[in-house]
Amino acid sequence: MNTIYIRTLKRAEHTVFCVADGQKTYYDVQFKKYIPFSSGQQIKRSLIDSLCETINQTPSPTTFLFDVNKQKELKEGEVYGTCDPTFADQLFGGWMKASKGGTERTLKRRSPLSISAMRALHPLLAGVEKEAGSFDRSERPNNVVIVRDEKGNQLSNEQIVDVLEGKDRSLSRKWLNASDRVAGLFVADIAIDLRRLFSVSTNSFEPEMSDATIEKLKSEGWIESSNVFGPSLVAPKELREKWIKGLAKALIDWRITSNQSRTFSLMDTLAIAISDNANLIAGSIRAKLSEEDSKKADPIIDESLNNVDTFITLQAGGFIHTKGESADALYKAEQKLIDLMMAFPYENQLG
Repeated sequence: MNTIYIRTLKRAEHTVFCVADGQKTYYDVQFKKYIPFSSGQQIKRSLIDSLCETINQTPSPTTFLFDVNKQKELKEGEVYGTCDPTFADQLFGGWMKASKGGTERTLKRRSPLSISAMRALHPLLAGVEKEAGSFDRSERPNNVVIVRDEKGNQLSNEQIVDVLEGKDRSLSRKWLNASDRVAGLFVADIAIDLRRLFSVSTNSFEPEMSDATIEKLKSEGWIESSNVFGPSLVAPKELREKWIKGLAKALIDWRITSNQSRTFSLMDTLAIAISDNANLIAGSIRAKLSEEDSKKADPIIDESLNNVDTFITLQAGGFIHTKGESADALYKAEQKLIDLMMAFPYENQLG
């Protein structure tokens, strides 16, 4: 097995992800409605953050370059990472460093994690609603209210009272524009390429690292090897064991965070399916149109598929007809991922 496929089913309650125009959506042409989603890049960011927290490692620094012209105007230049796989976020997240002017070789490593967007399990099982809001401090007697005239001069309390004459208006309450809120059942898929998970190419024609980084890794015990992509350096066993546990936990525990505290949702996981077969993983957690009502879809967790391990949490029973719920489902899923990643022959892939 060279690839591990993971499908995760989550439930979102009255929340927000991907804050852009309130909430990113795409249009489903069959069911003619807008569907909320969280991009694969946002999931990757959430997953990497969870990983670094688990293994207690500060994420790698990012270099931001700027240029100043003759008019002393600041112009944005390149942005690149460390291109150093001793940082877990670089090894699993990948990197690209392309210098201005083409004077240096471009360094590029494709992430061994392929991550889909988190989208509705079915267009009829998720949606977006509007919520109006307010900023209300009218119950506080110590608010400071400042009213200015057309010249910017501050009015006295007597003048403010005169302005408000005949108007039903509070000066300690502001109405906010209506915002989008998301709810429903969502799935996300992740594919782990085990061949590249802990192997970094040393191919000089398509370089992933500088010569200095290669020598540094060798001095730190990285192992010279090769795979179908050519010569490579493989992370030491001790490092692999530590980071596999952290990665497995991050793959199970990630969730999209929002910068709006009043829209917090646990985004709890209802089920996880793990397999080495992409076609089977797609059918393990799915939805089916109701035979009685074509405007209704029923979520399905298939627990009988061969070559697919399905793990179902207790709360899933409140939304889907299931039989195999368990309190330790996510722990078992985490252990399954650890076992699969530990078993791969990273140092002897062609043997």
